[in-house]
Amino acid sequence: METDVIGQSVETISSWLKKDKISFEDKCILVTGGAGFLGSWICDVLVRQGAYIICVDNFASGQKGNIQQLNDFDNFEFIKHDISEPIFFDRKIDVVMHLASRASPFEFARFPIQILKSNTIGTWVALGIAWKHKAKLLYTSTSEVYGDPDPQFIPTPESYNGNVNPIGPRSCYDEAKRAGEAFVIAYHIQHGLDVRIVRVFNTYGPRIRAGNIYGRVIPRFIEQTLKNKPITIFGKGTQTRTFLYVTDQIYGLLKATHNQNLAGEVINVGSNEEMRIIDLANYIKELATSRSPIEYFPLPVDDPKRRCPDITKAKRLLNWEPRTTLKEGLTFTINWFKQNLIN
Repeated sequence: METDVIGQSVETISSWLKKDKISFEDKCILVTGGAGFLGSWICDVLVRQGAYIICVDNFASGQKGNIQQLNDFDNFEFIKHDISEPIFFDRKIDVVMHLASRASPFEFARFPIQILKSNTIGTWVALGIAWKHKAKLLYTSTSEVYGDPDPQFIPTPESYNGNVNPIGPRSCYDEAKRAGEAFVIAYHIQHGLDVRIVRVFNTYGPRIRAGNIYGRVIPRFIEQTLKNKPITIFGKGTQTRTFLYVTDQIYGLLKATHNQNLAGEVINVGSNEEMRIIDLANYIKELATSRSPIEYFPLPVDDPKRRCPDITKAKRLLNWEPRTTLKEGLTFTINWFKQNLIN
């Protein structure tokens, strides 16, 4: 069931784009992973702008409910397909937005091969489509490419090469995304393809899946607090992350896609306000007026101690920075969970 929260947020993104004179009207845009968390928001915004959207998803982590509201639009087409398998299109494609991948930490141990394939073979397939159609390509990479950054590289700039364990439990995602970036830049160098890479930092909002105790932290905490279940903290909760509301993330991704002068660029898009996980847990507990106790578990292997982006480049190249406060974003998200996921 869709809610006013999403409708209002889509209108907010659309108004920001209109003010910037950014429009994808009459463009044909392929969105891989279009039924996922971020992909479905992109489809929502662009369909309403008048773009023709081809949404490709195999529902490995995407959900039918995320795109069911778009089925009545003549400019929306859904194809159930695994992007790591070849696919061809007769319609001329103008833009490829490659977002297909499982991304939740609790899935790394269960689906490592699938995660590797979607970000390597799947990226190669997406690049091949862009090359054939002479289309622009956006690749959504991740803050995970930085691994556990050295303290002197916090906030972390795009120039930091990372501190990643290539055979650790997170490597299927970390190294696949790093390889995906290499594929993207290789096509730019060898074929002159117009590509751009956005490294997405922790993003939250309506439609994000809660999962189990090893899932993404904000939806996990919200579900636990709304059900008055124990809030699960790994380690002492002193590790830090930054949290960006989905409207700000989608706005950044679409600005990066639309800009004509970003070929070969890599840009961090995330909040630059660090927060300890224990403080986040207590804040969500307060906003949800919950009685949940806090339980502590061992820290997972290779869990980053700190994570915070340097967004200087996003400010300079995109004229972008976060607009939604943590309180606003969490309130929107908690309300959505109350209406849609909590019985």
